[in-house]
Amino acid sequence: MTKDPRLTDAWIAVGGIHLLNGSAALSATEPVALLRVPPPAEELPVSTVVVHWDRLGACPATAPGTGRRAVLEGAGLFPHGVASAALAGLLPASASALVPLCYLTGSAEEGYHVYAQVRFLAQDACFVRITPEPVGAGAVEELNWLRPGLAAHAGHALFLNNHQRYYRKAFPGQELEYKYNLEPVPDIWALTVELNRRLHAGELTGYLPEYRDEFQAWDYGNHLFEVTAPEAERGYVSFIPTTDGKNLMKRKWYVEDSFARREEHTYGLTIDPADFGRYVRTELGVEVRPLPPFRRVRYDVNFESVRTGHVYGIFFDRCSLYDDPDVVLSQCELEYLRTRSPLEPDEKAALAELEQLAHWLEGYLTEHGLPATRTFYSKKTFLKDAVAARPGPAEPA
Repeated sequence: MTKDPRLTDAWIAVGGIHLLNGSAALSATEPVALLRVPPPAEELPVSTVVVHWDRLGACPATAPGTGRRAVLEGAGLFPHGVASAALAGLLPASASALVPLCYLTGSAEEGYHVYAQVRFLAQDACFVRITPEPVGAGAVEELNWLRPGLAAHAGHALFLNNHQRYYRKAFPGQELEYKYNLEPVPDIWALTVELNRRLHAGELTGYLPEYRDEFQAWDYGNHLFEVTAPEAERGYVSFIPTTDGKNLMKRKWYVEDSFARREEHTYGLTIDPADFGRYVRTELGVEVRPLPPFRRVRYDVNFESVRTGHVYGIFFDRCSLYDDPDVVLSQCELEYLRTRSPLEPDEKAALAELEQLAHWLEGYLTEHGLPATRTFYSKKTFLKDAVAARPGPAEPA
């Protein structure tokens, strides 16, 4: 469905929270309000919509079937996350607290795409599309879309409502990323902050900051072991100590540095660092070569495609050896992270978007006087090169 030139509006449907959490059934005369709002700028249908209440301006509102109408200011719709008195006055018979149920785009002739509300706060709300095709043709006030829209939500309810809501992975079990080696070592904080500012300014057309999680800062230790045998298991195993006294174990399978690599994460392992080598040999059944432990400082900017819901990250990091802090690797990485949609992810589109994003990122690096050559140079290779440059033998296990 492409953008209909007759479509000048979209709608936010407001109703009782019971329609999302299943605490009460849909009634035959379910009270629902419709707020007319501006549609997305992108070609429809999109995958993700983020609505900032204070940017909506005046919203014509109606409660179909009741004759109640009002014009409500977007900034005052949900003070403290609760429906305003004026909004609640449109639906006095609701069986539960009023929340944004969904966002709608479409037309009477073709029907409507339904975007489920997955997070809702006093400042904004995030909606993701749950209909592969339009539903409920007819005037939007006739609510023909309501039952199929709620049925689609119910079919994905646990996925949409839980604390890890609306995420899935394309390319399961794989890591896809481009890397750029940064020499001389730059100020990675300044680079990250500037990139994040540009993202918020809309410089990356068609992409939004990842809702409520667009900027992250990391600083952690890493103990990495190269897996040397058997051949099918070659790659590395690394351990990242966490503040609860446990460890995150990362496994990656590859012989040569590459764009796509198989990966696996295991959380919450209680292992003494002195036993890391023994653990991988006895528990995982592989032969390993220990490499020098290092500190990694990393700043992430995460953003998502409005069209596909794919989420990507651009990371700037600095790795330095604990026993020789002057040995440093600084990199920028562009990586596919996850997809904000319950619908089947479009992997082909993700690859095309990665290519588009890489070109944009390379322009950003060039602008800052940094190398913009794509590489797949891994931390394992960096550590092996650091060991090879030393005059003496590698560290013992």
